[in-house]
Amino acid sequence: MSSTTLEPTPSRRGAHAGTPHDRTGDGLSTGPGPSFPRVLNAEFIKFRTLLSTLILLASTIAVIVGVGALAAWGIGQALQSAGSDPRRSAALAAQGDIAASAPSAGISFAQLILGSLAVLIISSEFSTGMARSTFTAVPKRIPAFVAKLLVVVVSAFIVTAVSLYLAGLVAVPIFGQYGHTLDVSSAQYVRTLLINSAYVSAVAAIGLALGALLRNSAGGIMALVGIFFVLPIALQIIQGDFVKELRKYIPDNTLAPMTAAEHLPDTLEAWQAALVLGAWVVVPLVLAGVLLKKRDV
Repeated sequence: MSSTTLEPTPSRRGAHAGTPHDRTGDGLSTGPGPSFPRVLNAEFIKFRTLLSTLILLASTIAVIVGVGALAAWGIGQALQSAGSDPRRSAALAAQGDIAASAPSAGISFAQLILGSLAVLIISSEFSTGMARSTFTAVPKRIPAFVAKLLVVVVSAFIVTAVSLYLAGLVAVPIFGQYGHTLDVSSAQYVRTLLINSAYVSAVAAIGLALGALLRNSAGGIMALVGIFFVLPIALQIIQGDFVKELRKYIPDNTLAPMTAAEHLPDTLEAWQAALVLGAWVVVPLVLAGVLLKKRDV
């Protein structure tokens, strides 16, 4: 006596449910992993729900506004005392509208905070093991990396722009006490605000790339500090024509030519500085993306 066992024929929906190519379980997905908008939303949720992220963003606002207020007070004092000294007054006048530069005096600190935040956003995933979950959900890996990049860059731009505007509003009454004016709605001020914000976003992108390359929070932050703080000092100490020319191409020295109303001596043209800064951003990001695809998690 023999019997025949009939294997149930899975339906089309059931055959694909639960496979790596069907993350939604509805059998309708056509590619590996969720769609990019869902990846972007997931990365934004991770970004905004971390307490450390909120603390660093709030610190950025406090630093830019606080340092901007101190700079406005110092510049106001200098302008007032220079009124009775023609030589000092002429020297200050040669620097252009120095009052407009006061609100952006804290940019150096902001770039360190937001750059370090960008390092932590991706390096902490490798140190905690969350990267395995992230790249299991997004097997292609690059969409998750691009989503992190967008979240970091856009957040850095918005936080910096808002902080600079607040710093300008705080600086206005301070300058008023010394008989000087600061127009935060002028085209020059808005241009400076946007360029500074874009610059800090670029630093954040470099920080994300360093975090992805090194996969270590301390190492990534130290590399960032080395590029933006140690390298400019080291090149300032070393003398020579080659080093003098090399100083123009470090990222920290690309901001001044882009924000200056006129070309500054011994610096790149504004468009050249923008290209150099762009190269500092694109090269490590591309390298990080390639290695992210090739290395094990």
